[in-house]
Amino acid sequence: MNNREVAQLFSDVADMLSIRGDNVHRVLAYRRAAEAIETLGRDINQVYAEGALIEIPGIGGTLAEKIAEMLTTGKLEFYERLAQEIPPSLVELLKVEGLGPKRVKQVYEVLEVTTLAELTAVAREGKLRDLPGMGAKSEEKLLKAIESLARHGDDRALLGTAWPLAQEILAELAKLPGVKQTAVAGSLRRMKESIGDIDLLVAADEEAATAVMDTFVHLPQVESISGHGPTKSSVILVNGLQVDLRVLPAARWGTLLSYFTGSKDHNVRLRELALKQGLSLNEHAFTPTDGRAEILCATEEEIYQTLGLPYIPPTLREDRGEIEAAWDGRLPDLARTEQIISDLHMHSTWSDGKFTILEMARFAQARGMQYIAITDHSASLGIANGLSIERLWRQAVEVRQANEIMGPDFRILHGTEMEIRADGSLDYPDEVLAQLDFVIASLHVSLSQPRAQVTERLLNALHNPHVDMIGHPSGRLLPDRDGADVDWEEVLATAVTTRTILEINANPRRLDLCDSLVRRAVALGIPLAINCDAHHTDHFDFLHYGVATAQRGWATAASVVNTWPLPKLLAFFEGRNP
Repeated sequence: MNNREVAQLFSDVADMLSIRGDNVHRVLAYRRAAEAIETLGRDINQVYAEGALIEIPGIGGTLAEKIAEMLTTGKLEFYERLAQEIPPSLVELLKVEGLGPKRVKQVYEVLEVTTLAELTAVAREGKLRDLPGMGAKSEEKLLKAIESLARHGDDRALLGTAWPLAQEILAELAKLPGVKQTAVAGSLRRMKESIGDIDLLVAADEEAATAVMDTFVHLPQVESISGHGPTKSSVILVNGLQVDLRVLPAARWGTLLSYFTGSKDHNVRLRELALKQGLSLNEHAFTPTDGRAEILCATEEEIYQTLGLPYIPPTLREDRGEIEAAWDGRLPDLARTEQIISDLHMHSTWSDGKFTILEMARFAQARGMQYIAITDHSASLGIANGLSIERLWRQAVEVRQANEIMGPDFRILHGTEMEIRADGSLDYPDEVLAQLDFVIASLHVSLSQPRAQVTERLLNALHNPHVDMIGHPSGRLLPDRDGADVDWEEVLATAVTTRTILEINANPRRLDLCDSLVRRAVALGIPLAINCDAHHTDHFDFLHYGVATAQRGWATAASVVNTWPLPKLLAFFEGRNP
């Protein structure tokens, strides 16, 4: 078995256990193991041969034994026993938005539905509406969700999976003699939230191309070779992702990098501008239409200079007005990772985080941050060990102690990520919220409620004067959960009035707000915060995904409160509630 197969089996086990109703921590153990193996980047068989399975994050002795069983026998006895009780085909039903484990178990036990096709059939026959807690509207919503799943599929990789793998491969290729430059290309370079495959580019001497290609196709991450040529090769990685590599001449690097970065529509606009100036532009060079010698571009900056434009960053290249903005001198000065000096959404061991408050603070300071907010979950999110009011005040003591240890050059704000309950009420009363430094309100449950109802929940939180920020506003989880069906124009208009911060959650499974809503928020002047929602110190590495999403939404540093010094942020809070 390979990485993909082992990860898939563990993922299926997690889903089947959740349908059966097992302890949530047991379910999470299998799910985290699946994610760790999927993103491992090495052949799991090689790790097993080295006796290093337990060195994989999230893999303990028991799970290591199960991996060993799969690798040596090609099967997992525990899975086969579980499959006698919970049909594996039920896992497919969990991909339907609004269909959780309990509901899947219900339709299986009551209607004997085991496949997506059977679910579709009983929904169209009107048999779902009679189940407890369902109804005609819920049935209609499920049918729409099934249709959405059929349209989108699930064959794209998340940005957070593809990006680190691409960087690992490029790091290896960059070590080779004759390699001058390396880069990701395609939608991955434009930092779209999901990608179909990975495009990599290398600028190298012609005599080095063969060595580059040979090294590439024999990397340990490679499962199979789809093509192997002198300037282009394609492979399938152990996690199933396709990677295409092109070796390019350095003298033409600019035009080639621009061409293979895209987007297609952006490139078309560049070619149109070139033609208006008597030039033909392709991936190799500019060619004057009057027969003069071609114009080579070793950098992308030279392409835009030739066209009379300032450089347009890859995250803007979607033909969404960036050409016009560049021509008119209106390109935004995009927010950059190095400008972020705080993180206002993270979790500690008080709820579902893995590190103490002091450990999170020290790590953040080591990353160049000047202040943070500790925002553990509130009471009603029991699955995340949410804090009662009494525990919240005990935590405040620890925050004060940690601030004393950190000294005057760093500040820890005491906050909460407070649940917006299904009925629209907030988890803590106002007299509690008034005593906190920073309050996040977030949706985690009942995301499939009708638009008017879930919108009203957000509006209620926005109107509360103690709520400083709405966390991951749609509640989506990529790639399977679209998030709440919200009237965004009403929510955004209210955020303008209440001057409430909206979050860009940098976790690559969220990236929420999405780029299109970020752009709308920027246009309306809504303050934004880019946060990692860190439950582990490793999660601070998510920051650049959030920054990229902000850039795709045309956000500047001025729009992002994490770039503000603490006195400015505190003054903003005072101004909201004088």
